[in-house]
Amino acid sequence: MFDFTGKKILITGASGGIGRELSKSFLEKGADLIITGTSSKKLNLLNQDLNSKCKIFECNLSSVDDTNNLLEHISGLGGVDILINNAGKTEDNLFMRMSDKQWEEVMLINLTSVMRLTRGIIRQMIKKRWGRVINISSIVALTGNPGQSNYVAAKSGLIGFSKSLASEVASRGITVNCIAPGFIETNMTEKLNENQKNLILSKIPMNRIGLPIEICSSAIFLASSFSNYITGQTIHVNGGMYMS
Repeated sequence: MFDFTGKKILITGASGGIGRELSKSFLEKGADLIITGTSSKKLNLLNQDLNSKCKIFECNLSSVDDTNNLLEHISGLGGVDILINNAGKTEDNLFMRMSDKQWEEVMLINLTSVMRLTRGIIRQMIKKRWGRVINISSIVALTGNPGQSNYVAAKSGLIGFSKSLASEVASRGITVNCIAPGFIETNMTEKLNENQKNLILSKIPMNRIGLPIEICSSAIFLASSFSNYITGQTIHVNGGMYMS
């Protein structure tokens, strides 16, 4: 049903839980993958798991130089058809204790780096008059979360950014959408204790934490021709924890 043969896809933050599943899912559907992350070891291990079928690029997206090197590499490949901005970072603290550094680092990775990378890549999408940009936001962008004012601000900003960009490039055959995951089984949720997990589950009507593959199914749909008339939207994947 979904076939991405001949489509080049860039996935940032590929070595994380959701990034790994995104990489596997799109590869299974025939895509040519470029995966990035900050750990070459993790990227190489993932590439081995995927039978060395990906192009890997170690990149710290907080660095302008690293980002420009990645963009130059992408340009040499003729650009990409689909960009999935999945890389993210948390530096949690109560707002009154939050340092400028904690605020700035989270905003840099979760929002500013998305702007830089997307700005560089979307130029070639415009020339081709086709492209997909999928930004991974979060449920907390809509609900807020104590101790995460920096992360919430960045993820909320990502949704606003996506809407504005979507309106600018829609006439060029490019769609820009967000996915807002709820609580998903990743390294982050594995660190929660039993009481924390039970509290979270009590707020989820489906009474379970989501799976990374359930984020992938939404990404695959948004990247496909089945979503041609959908842009500027946020798909909520959270088991009913937040209903817009």
